[in-house]
Amino acid sequence: MTSLTSDNSSGSLRVRVFEALEQAIINGEYKEGDTLNELRLTKELGVSRTPIREALTQLELEGLVKNIQNKGAVVVGVSQKDIDDIYAIRLRLDGFAAKLAAENITDEQLDRLEQAVELQSFYSEKADTENVRRFDSEFHNTIYEASGNRPLCSMLKSFHNQIRRARGISLGVSGRSAKSIEEHRGIMEAIKAHDPALAEELMTEHIQNAFDNFKGKT
Repeated sequence: MTSLTSDNSSGSLRVRVFEALEQAIINGEYKEGDTLNELRLTKELGVSRTPIREALTQLELEGLVKNIQNKGAVVVGVSQKDIDDIYAIRLRLDGFAAKLAAENITDEQLDRLEQAVELQSFYSEKADTENVRRFDSEFHNTIYEASGNRPLCSMLKSFHNQIRRARGISLGVSGRSAKSIEEHRGIMEAIKAHDPALAEELMTEHIQNAFDNFKGKT
């Protein structure tokens, strides 16, 4: 991981340490069973032990590590069952979020949604997978925020992030990126038309297609 000593990004140091460790676990840099040694992490990230400890506590609350006596924080990670369970939840709740978004979205959020679809399409044509994933996240996060339901938004953002690797695998399957963008465009148009039923239906289909695609790849 990159040292955070010269990181000028916004947010508290604890949050940045947490996000760095969270992504390292989700991306597989730290694998299930690995021990996250506080002293080693302070050297790797260039920070004191206090934000490391706070971040490890948050990671335990997120279920990504487990504190074991005489061993410390051990990576639990995101298992195949976790991915299956998260998709099962998203199949029921992402559609609901899209339904609420169709009822509550603001003009500013709609602009962000349209921009996310266009930029995802742009980067897909350039085979820039990192930015395709980035604007995939932007698309879904905008819908979660537009739902106007803060607990739902927080939970779905967390789930969407935790299955980042699975989403990357799914989008990496030949033809899936273009199909996903087409589905995003349909969802966006339903939300723009303030059609809650159609938005919910199309989003549920989209999540099912993404999960089926992931299972086919693995």
